This record gives sequence, structure tokens and C-alpha cells, in this order.
Amino acid sequence: MTQLAILAAIGGAGAGWQIYGEQFGLRPPLEMLGLRQASTQGGARGGVQGGPVAVIVQPVRVGQVVERVESVGTVRAREAVTITTKVAGIVEAIRFTEGERVDAGATLVQLDAAALRAELDQARAMLDDSRSQLVRGRQLQAGATIAAQRLETLEAVARQAEGRVRQAEARLEELRVIAPFAGRVGLRQVSPGALIQPGTVITTLDDTVRVRVEFSVPEVYLARIRVGSGVTAHSSAYEGRRFQGTVAVIDTRIDPATRSVRVISEFDNADEALRPGLFLTVELVLEQRDRALLVAEEAIDPVGDHAYVYVVRDGRARRQEVRLGLRLPGEVEIRDGLNAGEPVVVRGVQRLRNDIPVRVTETLTRPTS
Repeated sequence: MTQLAILAAIGGAGAGWQIYGEQFGLRPPLEMLGLRQASTQGGARGGVQGGPVAVIVQPVRVGQVVERVESVGTVRAREAVTITTKVAGIVEAIRFTEGERVDAGATLVQLDAAALRAELDQARAMLDDSRSQLVRGRQLQAGATIAAQRLETLEAVARQAEGRVRQAEARLEELRVIAPFAGRVGLRQVSPGALIQPGTVITTLDDTVRVRVEFSVPEVYLARIRVGSGVTAHSSAYEGRRFQGTVAVIDTRIDPATRSVRVISEFDNADEALRPGLFLTVELVLEQRDRALLVAEEAIDPVGDHAYVYVVRDGRARRQEVRLGLRLPGEVEIRDGLNAGEPVVVRGVQRLRNDIPVRVTETLTRPTS
């Protein structure tokens, strides 16, 4: 009788909840109906009830990574000078064409030298006469006598004549404006017949077969910059073209205002595409690792400041903490925690927990992106 009473009470309670629930839109607790809620947490997390979790893996691959820092730079000619004259004079002839390449020592401008040529001719004539008198004095026969003082005087006159010739030649040379090095001349600023003064700008001369690119790098990278490091540059003026150079000079001082160090790189410029003053975007190679370990980006399971991956070992997913390096398109460098060739889960990571059985359905051999 007692059991029948209990069942009746339960049945009555269920009926009461059904009537009450229909009136107010409520459902009775499952416990009152003698039922229990099925737990699905185990199946969702590990899939143990349904067998091993199906996953796709990819071996840790070995590849090259290059760590760079980006900056902006300006092209400078390796050698550059403004051509001027040291003396006053009238432009007699212009011996260059704007924009052409000239050799070192080539005459660019000739100033009027008529007066100096006449002076040089006179000095040379005096030199010839003094040398002739000196030779005759030295060739006198033994019986002829000549005062030693007279011979010394002739020698002094000859030396003075030589000095006047050299002086006239030097002044004449100053009237010829030459190229101090091989390069390309710019626009000319004078015309034939113009009277120019010392310091008057005639043109410019730039050696652009090899150019320099100056840029600044934040001081935090100072210890990683090396002379000889690779530099890549590109400009909006040359879409799709990239120029390759190397670090030539690192400044000895850090700019206290910008907290950066100035770096000078050199680029071969045989076609002279890089013009002085051109603005460039520069990438400086800080470090290159030829045998870096790489995994797919989706294999990383970040937790706070830590990063984990799941490695398949003996049919189970082992959670492994790793130290990340550079991020590449679709891949991440692993600096510590994995070995080359280890199978890492790249699909199905969200359904895994440590040491859960897994079933590999596919092994990828190429990057997933």
C-alpha cells in the first residue's frame, strides 16, 4: 500500500504541474517526472562516446624566414658636386650637353684665355733666352774666363723664367673648367659670352651608376643592424620593380629627437633609374633563418600569453606549448617546442583536449593558404 501511495503522489504531482503549466506556459522539472537530463558535454569536447575525433594534420615544415624592418629613404648620388669657376672670365665655349655622361677630366667650360696665352708665350720666350745664355756660359773653353758671380746670375734668371712659365700655365688651366669625376651633368646655368665671377654656378655633376639611399631605423633595432645586410627598396615611380642593395654605413650617433639611427645603403644603378632625391620605401633585413620551423596559422591555440598546438603521437592529440616567431602569410614560425616533420593538427583543433584519441583523415603536404 505504501508504494502505491507514493506512485499515486508522483502521478498526482505530474498531473498538477501539467494543468498548472498549460495555464501559465511552464514545464515541470524533469526530476519530478523521474527523468534525468542527458549529458552531452563529454561528446562535444572529446567525442569519446562517438570514438576518436577526426582531424587533419600537417607536418612541421622547414623553410626560410626573413625578418625585416621598414623605413623610408631618399636617393643620393654616390658623388655629387656643383660645378663653378675659381676665377672671373668670359665664357668662350661650352663643351658639354645637358644630361650627358662625361669622363673625369673632361672640359665642361672654356673661359676666354687670349691674354693669358700671350703672357705664356712671352714667358716661354724669356725662358728659352735665359737657358741659352746659361748654356753658353757653361760651355766656355778652359782658357776663357767668366766670373762665377755672372754664372750664378744666369742660373737665377733661368729659374725665374721657369717660374713665370709655370705660373702662366696654372692660370691658363684655371680658365678651363673640368669634370672632377665621371658622371652625368645637369642643366647649364651660363651661356657663351657671359661674364662670370668666382663661385658662379655652371651646372651640376652626379655619379649615379651607384647610388646611396639614406634612411632611419628605430634604436631598438640597433644591435641587429650589420654592415652588409640586405636592403630592398621600391618606389611608386616604378610599379612592381624592387631594387636590391646593402648597408654601407651606420651612423655613430642616435638622433635624440627621433630615437633613431641613420643608415646609408648602396645600390647598383647601371640604368640610372634611381635619381638623386627620389623617395623610396626601404626594407632592411635584420635576420635571415634558412631552416626555420613553420606550421599553419590555424594550428595555433592561443591561451592568454601562451600558445599551444596539438601534435598527434600514438593516435592521441598531445597538447604542446610552443614559442612563436615571425608570422608569414598563412604560417607561423615556431622558435621552440616542436621538431621538423611532427604531425600537427590543422583541422578540428576546436574539438580537442589533451590526450584525446584522434583519427587522422588527411595529411596535408603543402601550406594551407
